[in-house]
Amino acid sequence: MKTLKSFFLTVICLGITFYTNAQKNYTVNTKSKFEVAGTSTVHDWVMKSTEGTGTANLTVKDSKLTDINSLTIILPAESLKSGKSSMDDVAYEALDTKAHKNIKYVLKSADKVNETVWNLTGTYTISGISKEYRTQVNVTAVNGNFVLRGSNQITFADFGISPPTAALGVVRTGKDLTILFNITLNDYTQSENVLVIK
Repeated sequence: MKTLKSFFLTVICLGITFYTNAQKNYTVNTKSKFEVAGTSTVHDWVMKSTEGTGTANLTVKDSKLTDINSLTIILPAESLKSGKSSMDDVAYEALDTKAHKNIKYVLKSADKVNETVWNLTGTYTISGISKEYRTQVNVTAVNGNFVLRGSNQITFADFGISPPTAALGVVRTGKDLTILFNITLNDYTQSENVLVIK
């Protein structure tokens, strides 16, 4: 009898441990925000999008993030808009969006600094060229979901792109860019339009 009780207690404890320290799948919320900001000889500019999609696998213990196992984000390049169609067209031509429709990020490793700060190492693929960057992100837990905020400093040259020009070369963009993101990761089982088979 004691052996049987011990067995059931072990099973229950293992179940509780698995529940409180489980790997879970997440999806990128449709309200997540992505921006690319830069300068030009005329004014600063920014292009924005909320059309990024993606998935993540996280290890969560007692509602706290303990590991980021994977993260992949895909952003349609032509979803980035500045509010000026002429500028957008110049940007799309520079990015060669006809041949390379998406901007992609794939996580390689994640290191926890403290409860709210993580250092991510991952690969951006822009205009068909991939380059690895280190990104510091702030992570906030919100009702079982996680919000990641951060930015990267890049250059056009990193991806073999010539800085766009307009007005017969009178307007020239600066060589430096800033990628900013505010991403909400929703628990896959609680995401909208997801079929969950139980």
